[in-house]
Amino acid sequence: MLFWIIAACLAVFLVGMMIWRGQKNASPSSAAETDPPVSSEPSPTGPSTGAPAPSPAWRPITTDGWKLTLVNFQNPVPEDHAIQTVTLTNGLRVDERCYDDLQAMMDACREEGLNPVICSGYRTHEEQEELFQNKVDRLIEQGYSETDATREAGKVVAVPGTSEHELGLAVDIADMNHQLLDESQEDTEVQKWLLEHCWEYGFILRYPTGKSDITGIIYEPWHYRYVGREDAEQIRALDVCLEEYLAEN
Repeated sequence: MLFWIIAACLAVFLVGMMIWRGQKNASPSSAAETDPPVSSEPSPTGPSTGAPAPSPAWRPITTDGWKLTLVNFQNPVPEDHAIQTVTLTNGLRVDERCYDDLQAMMDACREEGLNPVICSGYRTHEEQEELFQNKVDRLIEQGYSETDATREAGKVVAVPGTSEHELGLAVDIADMNHQLLDESQEDTEVQKWLLEHCWEYGFILRYPTGKSDITGIIYEPWHYRYVGREDAEQIRALDVCLEEYLAEN
């Protein structure tokens, strides 16, 4: 009899344990309640893998739009463009906003025992027209048709309305001892110094070698354009022309 009582008690105990386990497994315990919620907002560090977000594309540093005004065969001088000019000691003029940096660059070049000379600065639209037509006439004298002469002239002298000289931010600088404005200018000590240091004063070589297909102008190792010191430094570091620099933004 005692055996059957013990067996009955054991059976009741086992049944109770089975019921208790079933109730525990049936209780709410979904991952949505036990795991931290997943935000639908992008992670500040990038994708969910935890990898850093990609760096933003480089872009012009300055907020002064006038410094980076793009003028070329596709982008004429803005109709509302207006500047105040300052007259240099040789009678040429430049935009007064670039004068201090231009003067500092010229002084620094001279302190190295060199003799830079500014041979062209700001031009009015009428002056650019005269310069362009003179080039066309010379080419016609060489046997070019008027159409061909006009096309070829545009590779050397900007078509009126598309010249940076009309902005007042461009200057042509030559070596006093070698004032030919051709590729031989790059071999002068003045140009070697300017190519190395012009960016420190906010200037870039506007029409560098190998970029004619982009700028529309032949290589001119004498034509410098003011863009401001910060952007000039970045353009130099990236080894791009102004068109490429602005196209990325």
